[in-house]
Formats: sequence, C-alpha cells, structure tokens
Amino acid sequence: MKSTNKKSFSTQKAAFLAFQDEIGIHFLNEKLLYQAFTHSSYVNEHRRRPFEDNERLEFLGDAVLELTVSKYLFELYPTMSEGQLTKLRASIVCEPSLVQFANSLHFGKLVLLGKGEELTKGRERPALLADVFEAFIGALYLDQGLDIVWKFLEKVVFPKIANGAFSHVMDYKSQLQELVQRDGKGAIEYKILNEKGPAHNRIFESQVYLNGETLGTGVGKSKKEAEQHAAQEALQLLKGSK
Repeated sequence: MKSTNKKSFSTQKAAFLAFQDEIGIHFLNEKLLYQAFTHSSYVNEHRRRPFEDNERLEFLGDAVLELTVSKYLFELYPTMSEGQLTKLRASIVCEPSLVQFANSLHFGKLVLLGKGEELTKGRERPALLADVFEAFIGALYLDQGLDIVWKFLEKVVFPKIANGAFSHVMDYKSQLQELVQRDGKGAIEYKILNEKGPAHNRIFESQVYLNGETLGTGVGKSKKEAEQHAAQEALQLLKGSK
C-alpha cells in the first residue's frame, strides 16, 4: 500500500512539473502549488500527511483576480463607464468563465480529490474548477507577486477579453456616444441599410455616422445587435486615429 502511495505521489509531482513547464512559471514554494489543487475531500482522507486544502487560497485569488482584471479593463477601455466596467468584470470573473480558463490548461487533471469526489466526477464539476483557478491565482501571487500573476493572465485571460469573448455584455453604443460627446465631435446617427432572410431568422445590416460620415458597419440578428457591431467598428476606427 505504501509503495502504491509513493508511486502515485511521484506521478502527481511529475504532472505538476510538466504543468509548470507548460505555463513557463516554476514555483519557488511548490507546497503552495500543490495546495492550490488540493480539495478538502483529499485532505480528509490523508490526515496523516500535512496537506492543506485550497479554500484560503481561493479567497485570496478571488481578490487578486478582481484587482488585475479591473486594472486591465480600466486601461483597455478608457471611455467605459463605471457601471459598464463592473458588468464586464463580473462576466469575466464569474464561474462559467473561470471554468473555461481552468479547462484551457487542463486543471481538472491536476486536482487532488478524495475517493468520493472522484467517483462523482468531481474534477469535472464547474464550481470545483472555478475554485481551483482562483486558488492557483492566490498561490501564484503569494509565491511570485503581482507582476507574475499579470504575465500569466496576459497569456490565459487578457487575450480572450481583447478578442471580444465577452463582447455580449458590452454596450458599444454608449461607449461611442460618450467618446463623441467628450471630444465634442458632433452627432451620432444609425441607419438600417438592409434586412434579409425569413421572418424567423432575419439578418440586419446597420451603419453608424458621425456628422454624415460613415464610421462603421455592423451585421446582426436584430437591429440592436447590428447597431452594436457598427458602434464597435466605429470605436476601433476612432481610437486608431488618435
């Protein structure tokens, strides 16, 4: 029995080493790394070993994620209002998004679980994976500081934000209106150029104008969606011209 435990533990250590190689970050204190992936059910079944579960690290990681994501959004969207920033941040640090980030790095394979959790497919449970991602961020912060956390998020989280993965919660029309009003550039106007498709699956094409000049074109399954996409294109044009 002891030899089996030693074998499984060495296998797990090898998996953690491969994970660190993959992300390009090696922990100075590997106990923090192991703790981030240790579920309470595992601790309960291994009381003779000095294991700690990840719940305290999860608490810390949640705060670190909120801070870093807030700073990134603040710099990325200089015209976005407080309410819009809050809504966007909430969509990024919520459970479904954290699960996606965790799955992109195969966190489920590294989690240390008790037998009961293992039998009920605990390593696939969304809440558990989201908690592990937060705990990992907490562990990384304690081990190497905020700058390294930022570099990790630049690889895993920030590109998804920049590429529009959370655009469904963003109000580009309001951002465009605020930008135009702030700079005193004139009046914004939207027009629907085209509608096509059957009644149950209509496609709309919209254009947005500033003082009669076309700034952007958008397509969507509703007039509102088409206008939002047109505003998004207009924002990219105006920010690129600065």
